[in-house]
Amino acid sequence: MGDVPEGMFDPIDEDMAAIGQLLFYDPILSGNRNISCGTCHNHDHFSADGVSLGIGEGGRGVGPKRVAVKGENQIRKRIPRNAQALFNVGALEVFFHDGRLGASPDYGNGVNSPAEEWLPEGLDSLLAAQALFPMTSQFEMAGNPKENEVAGAIHDRIDAAWPIIAKRVREIDAYAGMFAEQGIEEATIADIGNALAAFMDAEWRSFDSPYDLGTMNEAQSRGADLFFGEAECSTCHEGPLFTDEDFHSIGLPPFGPGRTRRFDPMPRDVGRMAESDALEDAYRFRTPSLRNVAMTGPYGHNGAYPTLEGIIRHHAAPLESLDAWRPEWAQLPSVPWLQKADFIIHDDVREMARVRANIDVDIKALSDDEIADLIAFLGALTGKTSIHGRLGKPSAVPSGLEVD
Repeated sequence: MGDVPEGMFDPIDEDMAAIGQLLFYDPILSGNRNISCGTCHNHDHFSADGVSLGIGEGGRGVGPKRVAVKGENQIRKRIPRNAQALFNVGALEVFFHDGRLGASPDYGNGVNSPAEEWLPEGLDSLLAAQALFPMTSQFEMAGNPKENEVAGAIHDRIDAAWPIIAKRVREIDAYAGMFAEQGIEEATIADIGNALAAFMDAEWRSFDSPYDLGTMNEAQSRGADLFFGEAECSTCHEGPLFTDEDFHSIGLPPFGPGRTRRFDPMPRDVGRMAESDALEDAYRFRTPSLRNVAMTGPYGHNGAYPTLEGIIRHHAAPLESLDAWRPEWAQLPSVPWLQKADFIIHDDVREMARVRANIDVDIKALSDDEIADLIAFLGALTGKTSIHGRLGKPSAVPSGLEVD
């Protein structure tokens, strides 16, 4: 295996990672006990889900085969952003596509997060803090208000549901015993977050690709020269993680429900601006890591492009690609009652003009052969064993609920 950069990760806690593996796939953490972290970040899909915008709470199945369940509590919108792969996530310092979680002195707890000053004490890392928020998301894991006590509590205040979830876990003897073996007699939501973080950090460390091992072929080597040279990809995709963890606007075609400020009635996604309230951050999104990128399409914050060729061509000529993009390229699981709204924002002339006016990347003249070489190089970032994880997916979880 290639060398993991020294000091990039905390030491692996195998015992906590083993607890985290079970919790990661246990629907007990969701409001309706029907979805887990692993539903959208599944080993079968290389820690992602293989679709543009997924179906969260209220669905059945995994990845492209996941379907929305009809009925009184059927989903009201898709997950607004693409599920990010989790490779080397333990080394990241900025989380979510809009960077709404990261280190900060603003709230007295060292973390800027959607919970602000109500983030629980005892979290070991930013990753542990991040792990808590899918549980509070109505459309990811919590469910609709009035469906369950978790969703109802969140409706009062974001942190009100976490004690309910922690109690559920404590009441399962197997979890209580495993935490007790770690000296934790009454597990809190912080302990659960720490276990989830220990698992994610240890599970998908990826530094065993041909690029790391020095075994690239000629096409991959030519692509590397382009990537780090004339194509200037490494300007943003820099360092061992291949991300500057900064925010850039590349003018991806908008669609789906979007994620924006609470008072914005439009189904658009303004990216970083929704967190910073700075106009200059409009439509900017965090640079994704490119580790194992060949395995984790579709690409972009909303999964707009199904292929590496598509997203590379977009980077090279964003306005031209924006005009050429077709809605059928979006890989959206069928939800008949939502389909009429899927492309409303893409058909909004004024919103499209705003997207076009806020693009950071320059046009790059790339030949078909050069694009092929860049694709080859990105394939050289695919790990050998790391793409499958260390512990893998458990066959069963202590709650007895179904493992996706």
